[in-house]
Amino acid sequence: MSDHETTDTDADGQGDSAEPTFEAAEYADGTVTYPPHTVGPNGAERVGTVDLREYEARVVTWTTSTATPPGVREPNTLAIVEFEMGDDYDGPPVRALGQIAERDEAGGVTGDDGDDSDNGGDQFSVDIGDRIEPVYADELREPGAGIREPESQDWDGFRFRPVE
Repeated sequence: MSDHETTDTDADGQGDSAEPTFEAAEYADGTVTYPPHTVGPNGAERVGTVDLREYEARVVTWTTSTATPPGVREPNTLAIVEFEMGDDYDGPPVRALGQIAERDEAGGVTGDDGDDSDNGGDQFSVDIGDRIEPVYADELREPGAGIREPESQDWDGFRFRPVE
């Protein structure tokens, strides 16, 4: 079994903690992937999970969308990040795509309380190579703004905030 493996997650990946995990999969050959899959990229069996909240990452590239879908903040800065899995990790890069967090009036992060409606602050600035950390957001977009029924899918997830 892996040093990273967690066994206390329930069906929705939240485990015993109040905040959900940013779950990646670990496979028998030592590789880690996000998003998690049943079988690894080399055909190896999934043996555990890794919580990516425990790792810093670096911005590989980023862009700002100014024409966003209904319910998504505008403008919306997105980044592809690569997680630093440690010196012992010898697998392919572990990358994720996500929104950049916003600052609220007090210098914190909006979205972690589920209320982005006031667009309380500017998004953090990022550049290629910047260190970031994942932060949980109750709502990544406004559930009622699209054509889908709000109850038909999850609206929470993780955004990325620069590490200072």
